[in-house]
Amino acid sequence: MTAPDQVRQGRRVEPRPSTKPQGSVRRGFGVTLRLDRWSLRPMAIALGILAFVTYAGFSSVLLIPGVLGVDYAAEGYHSPFFSLGLAEGFLPGWISPAIFVLWIQVLFRATCYYFRGAYYKSLFADPPACAVGEPTIHRRFGMENRFPFILQNAHRFTLYLAFIPMAVLWYDLVIAAWHDGSPRLGLGVFLIGADALLVSLYVFSCHSLRHLVGGSLDCFSCTRNTRRRHGVWARVSSLNLHHGTWFWASLVSIVIADLYIRMLAMGVIDSSTPLIGGFL
Repeated sequence: MTAPDQVRQGRRVEPRPSTKPQGSVRRGFGVTLRLDRWSLRPMAIALGILAFVTYAGFSSVLLIPGVLGVDYAAEGYHSPFFSLGLAEGFLPGWISPAIFVLWIQVLFRATCYYFRGAYYKSLFADPPACAVGEPTIHRRFGMENRFPFILQNAHRFTLYLAFIPMAVLWYDLVIAAWHDGSPRLGLGVFLIGADALLVSLYVFSCHSLRHLVGGSLDCFSCTRNTRRRHGVWARVSSLNLHHGTWFWASLVSIVIADLYIRMLAMGVIDSSTPLIGGFL
């Protein structure tokens, strides 16, 4: 049996290449025959990523009571970067409790199939866009065939962890909606609720979840169980069509909810604020 036949039948695994294959695109950064403004999309994505990372780092690491003297909770609301104020009074004041939540989100999002494609193009120019040449230095790298990028394959395991902060967000919503022994429908409740919903849509539209519920099957219609799994797979697949949208929308919702709660904590917004003062 020839080597190609063994590969097709799953009896032979070809070794991973140590460097990137040459491909058919002309060499050289930005070299292309495209006439459209292909650079606008990766530039916009790069700016969005850098803006969120800067804000999230500042808010979750520096904008805490023990550093800059700003609380991450106000009026019964908790910032989604911190959620439930885990480890309050346990850690030194200069260490952010956000470390108990953020590491899961960072691992899950950084290894996300959609996001990998987005930041590979926008930050690493790998490639900058379809049919656009890469920097010649990329010929030396194997990307996901080598450490540390080979760890991207752990995304399926980070999915299991991602359900923890998602559940905490929904619990935060319950706490926010029941304040001082009575229900309320303040603006903060709607913002936290929107964040919990968008984060859930992002998690449930995950490519790995789609494979988890419908993968490893040769027949979707053979038994009642496989038909049931096909139904779940179809629903996850419909969400997966907009996975990138849920990714960015959930980032925006996190920032808006956090910013609102910080303004409440700093007294920028209070009961006398026009339009929203009566709906805190």
